[in-house]
Amino acid sequence: QVSLVESGGGSVQAGGSLRLSCAYTSARYCLAWFRQAPKKAREAVALLYGARGSTSYADSVKGRFTISQDNAKSTLYLQMNSLKPEDTAMYYCTTRSFGCTWDSHTYNFWGQGTQVTVSS
Repeated sequence: QVSLVESGGGSVQAGGSLRLSCAYTSARYCLAWFRQAPKKAREAVALLYGARGSTSYADSVKGRFTISQDNAKSTLYLQMNSLKPEDTAMYYCTTRSFGCTWDSHTYNFWGQGTQVTVSS
């Protein structure tokens, strides 16, 4: 069984930065960050392909967010810079055994989430 625990969320003003962390007991091939705003579907923010170490980002966060992994600490990170009010959401980390996808329904393991609130 996989356990994922997110932390690092909080309230910041627009233009600020936050770094989210996700401690995991074991990681599958793909690690990813998703977010979900109230009354909206869960959407992928950043993907990390474990074997290759390559990354992909949603257009809305490209150039502002960076996903990374520290294998020694079994921790996934999401560095978020130049935050905007539209980044306000609950952020979740997740993992899956096969290639990364942008569809939340293809992931089986989720953390409890950490709230990010960006004020204007």
